[in-house]
Amino acid sequence: MASAGGDAAAFASLYERAAPRIYGLVLRILRGEREAEEVTARVFLEIWQTSSRFDPTLGSAHAWLTTIAHRSAVQRVRQTRPRGDTVSVEGTGRAAQGWPTSPAHSALDARVISAAVELAYFGGHTYHEVSQLLSVSPETATAHIRTGLIRLGEDLSPVATEPA
Repeated sequence: MASAGGDAAAFASLYERAAPRIYGLVLRILRGEREAEEVTARVFLEIWQTSSRFDPTLGSAHAWLTTIAHRSAVQRVRQTRPRGDTVSVEGTGRAAQGWPTSPAHSALDARVISAAVELAYFGGHTYHEVSQLLSVSPETATAHIRTGLIRLGEDLSPVATEPA
């Protein structure tokens, strides 16, 4: 990566190419434009500061950028979630620790569940990789993905039964 050597022109080119995708990913997780813009800016600052650590033998530059962006967005979601609120999650058959109880906090949790499903099914990541990207246990990642798929199925079931 040319920007690893402090090449400002190379970094500007990288920013022009990658910023729309990075912003889109962050926006899908955070669902707020102002917050997504702030996190995206921090992501590119981190990329500028750590680009010398990029190792192309470990994966593509796109994957590295996306991982930084996703981790930063999920970290922001976690920072805004209050600690200690728990609630039973219907459809999982067990109480899950850390699930928020208010509608506003449930929306934040829905973002993490959505991110888990997107990473697994659209991003092609394994459950283990999803757990690492979200910084949760593999069991929690599995539960998030399962919950997301159940909710998706419930949302789509009326559409599937409508006459064509």
